[in-house]
Amino acid sequence: MADAKTVGILISGRGSNMMALVEAGIPVALVASDKPDAAGLGWARGRGIATFALSPKGIGKAAYEAQLDAALREAGCEVIALAGYMRLLSDAFVARWRDRIVNIHPSLLPKYKGLDTHARAITAGDAVAGCSVHIVTEELDGGALLGQAEVPVLAGDTPDTLAARVLAAEHRLYPQILKEFVTR
Repeated sequence: MADAKTVGILISGRGSNMMALVEAGIPVALVASDKPDAAGLGWARGRGIATFALSPKGIGKAAYEAQLDAALREAGCEVIALAGYMRLLSDAFVARWRDRIVNIHPSLLPKYKGLDTHARAITAGDAVAGCSVHIVTEELDGGALLGQAEVPVLAGDTPDTLAARVLAAEHRLYPQILKEFVTR
């Protein structure tokens, strides 16, 4: 992508959304994780993408985020994409990267901010669920929406079956929205 901003992706696990972004041609300079044993790191390394892994345990949030910030900047990242990153970023970190952090969330925001989104949608009797791509702000899952995708909630759905359909929608939506975001 000509003139695209360089992206750093933050993950905490297997990184399926990170994989979808990389496979869509997003210009990724670094994949970083708060879990040094995250499976997605190995996948990224296998594709020649630089990685950074540091557990925040025992060093404190501020020290952890300072090292993460330094790694992202050293790699030349201009945008951060959260892709299954399960840590809340501090207000100070978000402020340093204002309007340059994007997240994929497994609900149709503003519904079901936080965790357990699929169970909450089923319990509420929602006819549709889905995912949202949004700008990260200091408010949990509260930033401006960049796009959403809906999936039906089917009779007999469990949180796991609904999660699988929402994840498939995430893999289609996130690369599309991020491509637009990094080229503006």
